[in-house]
Amino acid sequence: MARSGRSPILQRFAIAGRFAPGRDRETLEMHTPRLSPPALALAAALLAAGCASGPGVPGPAVSEPVADTAQRLDSAIAGDHRSPESLARDAWRHPKETLGFFGLEHDMTVMEVWPGASGWYTEVLAPVLREHGRLIAASWDPAADSRYVQDSLRAYRARLDARPDVYDRVEVVALHYPSAMNPVPPASVDMVLTFRNLHNWMPRDAARPMLEAMYAALKPGGILGVVEHRARPDRPQDPKARSGYVREDYAIELIESVGFRLTGSSEINANPADTKDYDQGVWALPPTLRLGAANRERYLAIGESDRFTLRFEKPAGRD
Repeated sequence: MARSGRSPILQRFAIAGRFAPGRDRETLEMHTPRLSPPALALAAALLAAGCASGPGVPGPAVSEPVADTAQRLDSAIAGDHRSPESLARDAWRHPKETLGFFGLEHDMTVMEVWPGASGWYTEVLAPVLREHGRLIAASWDPAADSRYVQDSLRAYRARLDARPDVYDRVEVVALHYPSAMNPVPPASVDMVLTFRNLHNWMPRDAARPMLEAMYAALKPGGILGVVEHRARPDRPQDPKARSGYVREDYAIELIESVGFRLTGSSEINANPADTKDYDQGVWALPPTLRLGAANRERYLAIGESDRFTLRFEKPAGRD
């Protein structure tokens, strides 16, 4: 969300307008968020009040659920359960702006798919949803015969167990192709989020079945939020995504082929300094820095990867 003090609903309009240069009006209109009639009415009232009021004249009060979510996000992001290393990545991952763009509300049922060993986004989502919502962490299959999976699951569980005051209500389930594909009852989730995971599934031919499982989990009208390392549009897409980068148009086509409808695209997590031409792919950049000391200063100066941020909807009236 913008840092101007605007209401979260108006911030969504502002964020949605941050597109790459050269996109035409038709594309902008297609990617503008669809808001419910009450939200549109509130946005119109806020816009009108903003035009009518001058300095020092307070505008109308923001609806309590929306304001409460923004306050909870602020509190979660600044929480003492987050390490200095996690906080340092906020400048690249923009958690408040990203979750605001997706439309997170504190009373939703949210499924985070593959939160990883560190649970970076779990750190933010868990306290926001703890009192009135529900967070489901859909991770690897604990029965998987993989040392990496077992070590990562243990690390994630240890993080949750270390702070029961924050994570005691996080529900951990399995969503792992092909062995565990039904993490929740059908049409039971308001929002599904996954961060930088498409490239993990593509080498295993798992991207489509994983997306199908997410589609099944969502209620009609539910939201899918996707962030991924963005490949160059002038290069063919490697179907195995061995560099870790995925073309934005490729991802949109794949996700829509499952039944989702694209409703928004944002440049919140863009990084134009990322040239995407490294010997070790995206892992040459921070935080991995796979090449060690080689060109380290160059990669630190570039920062974390260029990423697309996409919001999809499961159309109403579909199971």
